[in-house]
Order: sequence, then structure tokens, then C-alpha cells
Amino acid sequence: MKKDKLTAVIPVRKGSQRVKNKNLKPFAGSTLLDIKIETLKKVIGLDEIVVSSDSKEMLDVARKHNVTAHRREHYYASGEVNNSDFMANLTTVVNSEFIMYVPCTSPLLSSETISECIVKFRKGFQNIVTVSLQKHHMWLDGRPLNYNPSESPNSQDLPDIYSVNYGCCILSCVDLEY
Repeated sequence: MKKDKLTAVIPVRKGSQRVKNKNLKPFAGSTLLDIKIETLKKVIGLDEIVVSSDSKEMLDVARKHNVTAHRREHYYASGEVNNSDFMANLTTVVNSEFIMYVPCTSPLLSSETISECIVKFRKGFQNIVTVSLQKHHMWLDGRPLNYNPSESPNSQDLPDIYSVNYGCCILSCVDLEY
């Protein structure tokens, strides 16, 4: 294994729960999967791109783009597996020290932004994950989460809450194993 090897893994499955077949639906003159592969091919600092799927059609797209196609086991492409087990399994897909998890559902994330994530990671960050700032009046379990309704602030004055958006996650394979 190449020391410090970084492999991008695009996880796609045929059993999308909320939007059926979303990764191959027409989008901006292409598909989410084609867009993600083309974006990653422009990224500086990647050693390999892997499409991991249980779908023959999606694996054929990977081959069309000359990237590695990995047939994922049914369990790891199902709604039964939790995120921790899913991510740990991805480390078995690659012969790499680090994995970049890059789902298709962030099609607007640019190759430049992904390259910046790699640069920051290589400068000593243990892990990198993209986030989104949430400036919304939020509720949880029937109660306000980040404000007092009797003194409701403007959204710009709400506290900064970040949600992990998983646009680009760079992780050590060792950290994911258990």
C-alpha cells in the first residue's frame, strides 16, 4: 500500500429510499453520478476513484469513466446497515491509508473545494468533513432548540449551528476499523 494513499469512494445504490434511482436521474444535462466522477477527476491529490454499488448500471457508469468499480454486498447497500458499519466496510473496499467519502448528493461541491479539503488534511488535520451553517429557528421534540419563542431573534442573530453535510469526508481507514 502506498503510504498516505487517498482513495475517493462514491457510494451509490440502486435502492435509494427517498428518491428512487436518484444517482442516474437526469440532472443539469447529466446525472449525479457522472457529475461526481467528472468533478473528482479534476481533483488534485487523489490516488484513486472508486464507485461502490450494488447496481450493475452504476458500475457500468464507473467503467465508462475509467474509474474503479466495486460491487458492494447487499447488506452494505441496504437500509439495514448503520452509518458506522457502512463506513467501516468502505475501508475494506480500498487498499488505502485514507478514504474520501464523497456521495453524489452534493453535486455543486467543486473540485477546487475538494482539493482545498485535501490540502488542509495533508497539513495535519486528522479528519475533514464538510458542514453547513444552519441559521434557522429549530425545534426538537416539540420544543425550540436554539431560541426562546417569546423573544424570537432574527435568523442572523441565532447561534451558529453546523450540520454535517457529508459533501466531502476524509478519514483514516484505521480510525474507521473496529
